[in-house]
Amino acid sequence: MKKPAWVIDKERGKRAAAAETVWLFGLHAVRDALLNPAREKLRLLVTLNAADRLADAIAASGIVPEIEDARRFSAPLAADSVHQGAALEVKPLDWGHFDERCATGPGAPLVVLLDRVTDPHNVGAVLRSAEVFGARAVIAPARHSAPETGALAKTASGALERQPYMRVVNLSDAMQTLRAMGYTLLGLDGDATLTLAEGIAQAGNRPLGLVLGAEGPGLREKTRETCDHLVRIPAGGAFGSLNVSNAAAVALYAATQRG
Repeated sequence: MKKPAWVIDKERGKRAAAAETVWLFGLHAVRDALLNPAREKLRLLVTLNAADRLADAIAASGIVPEIEDARRFSAPLAADSVHQGAALEVKPLDWGHFDERCATGPGAPLVVLLDRVTDPHNVGAVLRSAEVFGARAVIAPARHSAPETGALAKTASGALERQPYMRVVNLSDAMQTLRAMGYTLLGLDGDATLTLAEGIAQAGNRPLGLVLGAEGPGLREKTRETCDHLVRIPAGGAFGSLNVSNAAAVALYAATQRG
């Protein structure tokens, strides 16, 4: 019996995911990945200087480094990558099912949802803030969002190894699942009537999801409709706005101040 097309596509996607690897770069990102027992490590390329600076992490990881000439660093990185003489090929992290992580994961019952935020630097900065403020996960759609890359890891400054970054098939479906689990979802919108503080107060002690859209287009209509409330961060001046990573940091801080 011939397999349905959707089954074939799903199997093809699983094979592609299994074959996918990521090159992390930069001393901080590489060190944290080397020290992460959950990270599957494949190849480590380092200059002599970087090998000296990472000696403790290399020894702990058990990986055998390949020493590179600093003038001809051969890792397949973009020309503008600030690699500091260190690059590590790894498999993407597997954080399991997002609903299980959000239900019982470590940290406060607090998650961040990103609606089509494709800039890896913004996502990396959000991951860093999410780790600082103890969020359980950062959730984004599998398509039209920043994948796990070296640039994202470098901006996250090690948070990628510790802060779950979970990409789901359909963001609205994931939001509905969170609502069924008891989460209140607050969508950040500069034109909203409610302030962020008012929205958080209305949520009481319920688990909280902070939903942020890409700069410019903001939240998609379906995402807006799935939120419990739309809220804004009050501005002191008449002009100006925060980028998505700064808005996430402000919202995360406010969420942790609940009594």
